[in-house]
Amino acid sequence: MRSPAVKLERVRITKVGLWYILTTLVIGVAGANTGNNALYLVEAVMLGLLAISGLASKRNLSRLVLDFGAVPEVHAGQVFAVPLEVRNRDRMLGRRYVTIGGLAEIESVLIPFLGKGESTRVELTFRIKRRGLHRFENVRLTSVFPFGLFEKAMRYPAGLEILVYPEIFPASGLRHFDPFRVGEEPSRKIGWSHELRTLRAFRPGDDPRGIHWKRSARTGALIFMEREAEDGLRLAILLDNAVGELADSTEAERFERLVSEAASAAVHYLGEGYEVAFTTRDVTIPHAGGRIQRQRILHALAVLAAVPRRSQPLWSGRSGVAELRLGWGEERRAS
Repeated sequence: MRSPAVKLERVRITKVGLWYILTTLVIGVAGANTGNNALYLVEAVMLGLLAISGLASKRNLSRLVLDFGAVPEVHAGQVFAVPLEVRNRDRMLGRRYVTIGGLAEIESVLIPFLGKGESTRVELTFRIKRRGLHRFENVRLTSVFPFGLFEKAMRYPAGLEILVYPEIFPASGLRHFDPFRVGEEPSRKIGWSHELRTLRAFRPGDDPRGIHWKRSARTGALIFMEREAEDGLRLAILLDNAVGELADSTEAERFERLVSEAASAAVHYLGEGYEVAFTTRDVTIPHAGGRIQRQRILHALAVLAAVPRRSQPLWSGRSGVAELRLGWGEERRAS
């Protein structure tokens, strides 16, 4: 995301600059009262340095290009870093003591020196407390170069969008997510479950790992164990977001915890090899497993909002599948 356009935000006098200006005024008054040419000369030099400081500080923050890298997977409350390449387009002068950041969610990072035409890579550290889509239209660049008299700030457009997923709770620490096996139902197909289907003579093409060596030794012929196949472990997570208007911060925090519990359950069981489906009042994601399903569910939860209350219960539409229900007053139950 290239950002050549800049906007001057503010100029702030530092403590050093304040004393410098007061001293300049005192010398100016003394020179006017005494008519001392030496004081006039000192006054002129000090005023000239003020002008040079203003011009140099503005140029020090100009003609930079910011290029943001890929944003990692982010969860609420998590500290994360976004790579940033800073390039100096000025072919005549370098840049010194440029600070990037300074916003509420961004930790500042200092670039001590950036040569003419050179680029450098830094990492901007973020901490975002709430899930959802967060847009950072600008980042702030500040500098006290060259004399430390003023702190000048410019805003560079960033156009950075960060989708923050819900906070993930440790599965072992949640009463809702004690590790247990649900949804494991063997089919009548041949496979590699623990259930023995039949014993038969070994045939060419059979996996040697299925040979029953003890029975083979007794009969003098190779005996093969046919086992039943297991259908994929399946779980349906139902989050009833029909909780009505969130009246206060307590209800908002309660709803956010429900969202985080659903996200934690999805991440935990997908990691255990389950096929997980996810259902809310306005979102239905069918059973699937793996990394892509994880992202689908987390994306849906990142932007999930509370909707008006409804009298009808929330149904998954899936029979014979274990369900994990979350909502106002709901407790976990497997069916």
